[in-house]
Amino acid sequence: MGQKAHILIIDDDPIVADSIAEFFRSEGHAAVSVYSPSEALSELDRAATSGKAYQVAMCDINLPEIGGLELLRELVKSHNQLSVIMLTGYGTVESAVQALRSGAVDFLTKPIVDEELRISLERAIRQHELKRENSTMKSRLEHSFGLGNMVGSDHRMQKIYETVHAVASSRTTVLMSGESGVGKSMIAKAIHQESNRSAEPYVELACGSIPETLLESELFGHVKGAFTGAHADKVGKFLAADGGTLFLDEINSASPAMQLKLLRVLQERKFEPVGSNETIEVDVRVILASNQDLESLVAKGEFRQDLYYRINVVKIEMPPLRDRVSDIPILAQHFLDAQAHELGRQFTGFSNEAIDALRRYAYPGNVRELGNIIERAAVLSRNQTIGIEDLPTQVCDGSDPVLMLQETAPDEDWVPMTLSDAMMHPERAFILKALEANEWNRQKTAEILGINRTTLYKKMKQLGIDPEEHAQAG
Repeated sequence: MGQKAHILIIDDDPIVADSIAEFFRSEGHAAVSVYSPSEALSELDRAATSGKAYQVAMCDINLPEIGGLELLRELVKSHNQLSVIMLTGYGTVESAVQALRSGAVDFLTKPIVDEELRISLERAIRQHELKRENSTMKSRLEHSFGLGNMVGSDHRMQKIYETVHAVASSRTTVLMSGESGVGKSMIAKAIHQESNRSAEPYVELACGSIPETLLESELFGHVKGAFTGAHADKVGKFLAADGGTLFLDEINSASPAMQLKLLRVLQERKFEPVGSNETIEVDVRVILASNQDLESLVAKGEFRQDLYYRINVVKIEMPPLRDRVSDIPILAQHFLDAQAHELGRQFTGFSNEAIDALRRYAYPGNVRELGNIIERAAVLSRNQTIGIEDLPTQVCDGSDPVLMLQETAPDEDWVPMTLSDAMMHPERAFILKALEANEWNRQKTAEILGINRTTLYKKMKQLGIDPEEHAQAG
């Protein structure tokens, strides 16, 4: 074995713990034995503080105090780069499955032969290195591409991050546009968090989810008896956000009468609660968003022109996820890390096939849909690596295939064939165009398509794309 490891042995039987530690020391590793969960946690904390953290722990499943499985869950949570091998004197399938699902890298039954220890340790070291590399990559991505909880390296997202930084410290009204699920709420939160109002309230309201008759009360509040059912005074969103930030989503759904009242409060920062003559003045940063094109609504007379000009001071256009394919692996890993923390599990990432499928999908629900897909995969997966079998059927089959076929051949008569056969023609045409645009440089083409070069080679072979044939034709 080439790489030497720092190993902690945890077993309440000193003879077993010391003998395993002695074996590993004879193999050239640094090994320490402890006999209880409290000793183990203290030793791990001490080592981490000294800068000589353990890479691997071997833990007996039957321990005093909290038990081996409970200790395993604690180690997964507090020492997430540590690879844990579980040991037992009476192994069962159920206990092995439970240990592996809780984050163990391996499960060994005593008495353990030397070769089993070597093989298991090699596996644990590889997993530790993978987790360390993923952690380093995650930190680098967050430093380079992240803003708060936002993730993305696409050049359009980079410009959005720059805009957020530029406008955060002002009180300038920001208008965002984009399809549902693209992350407008995340941008609004990031502006608030980057501003000097971050310690003050941040309040959201989706105007489209509130009936017209109640929207005014939600925004401006009401006094007792203002209308049927108003049994007490109510504070509206504008007053609740005083000193902070108010995010109004789906502003396109507001009625003309409500648009007029919004125009006044945005200009004067004053309003009256429903049923009251008292004028309230507030200091609120307002961010608005629309999932429809406001300019076209203005042209149709469905949105006030004066309000549009008042809110369209700084405009941020959020691209749909299908237009920034390069961000999908980064976002997927971001969501998987969040699920790992939520579930108390460890994930090493995604298989190449799963990433390819995620890249191909069209995401009608955008970033929100991707988050839901990853949450589902994390909850249902029995493995530490998310594979294509963990993804929903529509993701594995490709993105909106009927729509893609309509777009690629709107005037062609339908010919009976399987879906996979039907998808080959548009995919072949798309890859051919990409290769030709990059002068048949397959490495560059693969990078632009967001796939690895091996996958591109396989697709070219599957689709009958012969570089030599096209070179002769040219």
